[in-house]
Amino acid sequence: MKARTFVDTVRLHAKAGDGGDGAASFRHEKFVPFGGPDGGDGGRGGDIALVGDEDVDSLVAIWHEPERRAGNGGRGMGRYRHGADGSSVRIPVPLGTVVKDEQTGRELGEIVRHGDTMIVAKGGAGGAGNVHFKSSTNQAPTRFTEGKPGEEAFLRLDLKLLADVGLVGFPSAGKSSLLRAVTAAHPKVAAYPFTTLRPIIGTVVLPDEFASFRIADIPGIVEGAHDGIGLGDAFLRHIERSAVLVFVIDMAGVDGRKPWDDFETLLSELRARDPALLERPRIVAANKMDLEQARENLPLFAERTGVNAVEICAADGSGLDALVQKLVALVKPRPTGAGREGGATIQTAAAGAAPARKAAARRRPAGEAAKARHEKTGRESTPGHTPPRPIEGRGEAPGAVDVVSGDVVARLGTFLRR
Repeated sequence: MKARTFVDTVRLHAKAGDGGDGAASFRHEKFVPFGGPDGGDGGRGGDIALVGDEDVDSLVAIWHEPERRAGNGGRGMGRYRHGADGSSVRIPVPLGTVVKDEQTGRELGEIVRHGDTMIVAKGGAGGAGNVHFKSSTNQAPTRFTEGKPGEEAFLRLDLKLLADVGLVGFPSAGKSSLLRAVTAAHPKVAAYPFTTLRPIIGTVVLPDEFASFRIADIPGIVEGAHDGIGLGDAFLRHIERSAVLVFVIDMAGVDGRKPWDDFETLLSELRARDPALLERPRIVAANKMDLEQARENLPLFAERTGVNAVEICAADGSGLDALVQKLVALVKPRPTGAGREGGATIQTAAAGAAPARKAAARRRPAGEAAKARHEKTGRESTPGHTPPRPIEGRGEAPGAVDVVSGDVVARLGTFLRR
């Protein structure tokens, strides 16, 4: 059985880790008759995050493993010890991935840059240990709180290839040959239609300008592709993000079609898919100009369509330099490596609720914020934080500046000079 190498639509079940329970513990040491509570907080559950990676070009890894679970937080322990945080899961996805809620169909966000991070399921907060519930009237509390459950999400991921240039054309028009000629990609080329069964991306490198841009080749479009005929219905969306479209026309009409009819059909199919596609800059590449019939059809093509096509021959490479220069003028590629900068964290609706609550709490007066926290959790400190245990010799003020006498400093200096 042949392994699948390209998947552009998958379902993902993401379950974040649960927070660990707080501990109810008491200090038991010799000569410390009133040790008091020392139970620490539980650890936080791990998150599930999608991370944009320009070195990944398919969702096949998620297709093979559609259920991902993060680690649970550890339980708090005595002696003020915090439970271990659960391990988070970071899933690399290709650039251009659109994330939707599978149950509602609502779009949660999209990943378009290298390093973009989207937290799709946030881990649960850890519970509070009994040290938080100590008071003057309850010096031996046994109360603690359980950890919060982690979020669970059922998602649908759709890939729309992120390329600067999209190749559009009929089967056997020469799109794969063109991609093979101007990039290092190796799409299949054969003398029969639909040799390209999945989108392929190649990179055009411009050494003199220290820049590059990407070209996407999708399976051939035939009449009625927007209604599911052929393979165009499944892959037309992969050119929706392309800034420039290149119409590759078999100017020789090798398969018995007229080049001008092919051009009008392609325009009609793109219009049916999304009228905005026709508003983008486009170049018409007249391929197979090494054949006599192509040279005869070129003037008729210009007369019937009003378009001056760029003459190329992907087989022997003629005219490709002029085509690439026209693409460079339209795309204006950035220096190589610039795309790896600026990765951001994308918050989903559920993951963004916590920062909003924290901001609202900061806007409230200090007394009201403390009262709200007390009524909600009964804690005496920031949720999820276990106060440090007192350090002997510093009383009840951990972190205080040590006071060292002058004679001790003098003796230390004498020792160091020896």
